[in-house]
Amino acid sequence: MQYFAVMYTPQDEKRLYEQAKALLNVDAADVATTIELLRETINYADWKYYVQSEPVLADVEYDGLYKKLKHLEEQYPEQVTADSPTQRVAMGLSERFPAVSHLVPMLSLDNTYNAEDLTDWDRKCRELAETDEITYCVEPKYDGASVSLVYDDGKLVRGATRGDGVMGEDITINVKQIKAIPLSAQLLKYGVNQIEIRGEIVIHKKVFETYNKQRIAEGLAPLANPRNAASGTLRILDPSEVRKRGLNAILYSISDYTLEPGTPRPEELKTHYGSLQWLYSMGFPAPAREMKVFTHIDEVIKFCAEFEARRDDLPFEVDGLVIKVNDYALQDRMGMTSHHPRWAVAYKFKARQATSKLRRVEFQVGRVGAITPVAKIDPVPIGGVTVSSISLFNEDVIREKDVRIGDTVLVERAGDVIPYIVKPLTELRTGEEEPILFPTNCPACDSLLEKVQDEAAWRCININCPVQVAERIIHFASKDAMDIRSLGNANVQKFHDLGLLPDIPGIYHIDWDRVKGMEGFGEKSVTNLKQAIEQSKQQPLFRVIFGLGIRHVGETTAKTLASAVAHITDFYSWDIEKLSTLDDIGPKVATSVVDFFAREENKRMISMLEAAGVNLINDHRGQKPADGALAGKTFLFTGTLSHFKRSDAETMVEAKGGSILGGVSTKLNYLVVGDDAGSKLEKAKKLGTVNILTEQEFLQLIGDHQ
Repeated sequence: MQYFAVMYTPQDEKRLYEQAKALLNVDAADVATTIELLRETINYADWKYYVQSEPVLADVEYDGLYKKLKHLEEQYPEQVTADSPTQRVAMGLSERFPAVSHLVPMLSLDNTYNAEDLTDWDRKCRELAETDEITYCVEPKYDGASVSLVYDDGKLVRGATRGDGVMGEDITINVKQIKAIPLSAQLLKYGVNQIEIRGEIVIHKKVFETYNKQRIAEGLAPLANPRNAASGTLRILDPSEVRKRGLNAILYSISDYTLEPGTPRPEELKTHYGSLQWLYSMGFPAPAREMKVFTHIDEVIKFCAEFEARRDDLPFEVDGLVIKVNDYALQDRMGMTSHHPRWAVAYKFKARQATSKLRRVEFQVGRVGAITPVAKIDPVPIGGVTVSSISLFNEDVIREKDVRIGDTVLVERAGDVIPYIVKPLTELRTGEEEPILFPTNCPACDSLLEKVQDEAAWRCININCPVQVAERIIHFASKDAMDIRSLGNANVQKFHDLGLLPDIPGIYHIDWDRVKGMEGFGEKSVTNLKQAIEQSKQQPLFRVIFGLGIRHVGETTAKTLASAVAHITDFYSWDIEKLSTLDDIGPKVATSVVDFFAREENKRMISMLEAAGVNLINDHRGQKPADGALAGKTFLFTGTLSHFKRSDAETMVEAKGGSILGGVSTKLNYLVVGDDAGSKLEKAKKLGTVNILTEQEFLQLIGDHQ
């Protein structure tokens, strides 16, 4: 099968790469030429990154080129064109999305679920086509939001949702925020003056997972699935917010096109496979690499089974494969119904959704007192996992979804994302369902629950709540805190239940005679645990602060706090204003720290730890040297790092006098990005004052400061 040449030859790519490096330092002879070269270079970099998944420039280099182009266009507005990379960024909000007509109706696909269905479909195709010589093209069925794109004279003029198939919403302003979609293409070269291209707006699995983790951390319900996330994002009225979500696109068909009078039909546009290769050659994100062509339905069936087995390896969610008759002439002969084309069918994979009965809701207490409702459903297999417990997150989610005890609920699990309840099937209600009543008192200690303004979670604020106590002890002993090995979750819970471990200071007063008589604790086990507890007394102060479990205080913030005092009790006299002067300490963190150290029960705990011999002094172990080569410089790491662990990289910075921040702010000097960097990277770019480094550039920086 012939592959058409891609839009950039190896010679082009070499020239554009060298051009990018040169433009970072030297402009061309005149402004117009410089602007033209910058646009060409940025479009090439976008194509490599978003379509080829092969970045050729470091983020800091890309940002430098983009800022230079933007600056020149602001100085010379007469040079701005509609397809400039800077014109993706729209300002302001859209009041509404007007309805527009598709050039060709967007029909649905007929579905099949097994080999027998495909064999029967193949028989019908041969009858309708009146031939046994049929070639089938097979491609992934991406699970996203359908979109229709219209290009006039090579320029993107409209993007629309599927709508009812005949009319859709005009979302052009949001489509332009998706860098995988080119704003212009060399269509006139082939005599194509108008073309309508269909596709799917999708979200990379890792981008989606990162975004959901952020929502969960904020006490918000996660987005249901990549499809809903993509569809919902396209309808956001603020295009700058759309840009932040990291949408991508897969374009899977040409629905219509018109040629200049007298222009012959390009040979590539006579088959479905050829047309998508043709789109791909001009920089459109077509699934050229994933498409397969077969001459017999048995080959198609075998490929479907093989592909389903490796569906999780793909970067985007797919829920099946689409099989199409490859030859457009045969497609025209076969025609379509009012609902679907006869020449295409979707082979759907096994469902990752299931229905189950919601039997009861349990309310669990977290380490900092947050009450989480957990739905208990009849066990049901979904995506290879049996699901029986599902978090409902908070009271607001229960109300929004109107979930009730006794409901039949639709449960979904996409990839490795945690299972969630999509919705109750209200049409199956019998009237015996009962509303879920959120408790007013803690289910563990019966203390009255409280809710902070602007937060979704109800909390138990009783410091002696037994469930919270156990969770706080587990956190205090964890690897990133006091690192007390052998005192894991199970042992903490067991000791706590037996009264051997009533609180955090109790770790240093365990009755070892009682422990020796317990099952699983021989002499060696007891000796190892004793040694681990004794060694923990010498941990640096920042580990103690982190281990105390102060709300909103992570490991990085704990280091900042520890470096600011000589003794932990110094914080007894600190107020919010003084705390806010520290790097990366905002009002929310400062308020939490002041509240923690103001409580008498916490002061008693700190006194007991000191009496037990735990180090509460800042002796500067593990802290940055004041005269290090990176003294005064601040760093933050984001994304998945491949060359080193994040903790090791932070230690490298601190060893040379640098500081680690917990978030992006004007105080940040360097952001080091790994794979799938999310909101931190976008925020840093928006600030424009942060130096963005790849891992390699970070290692070079560290090496330069040896």
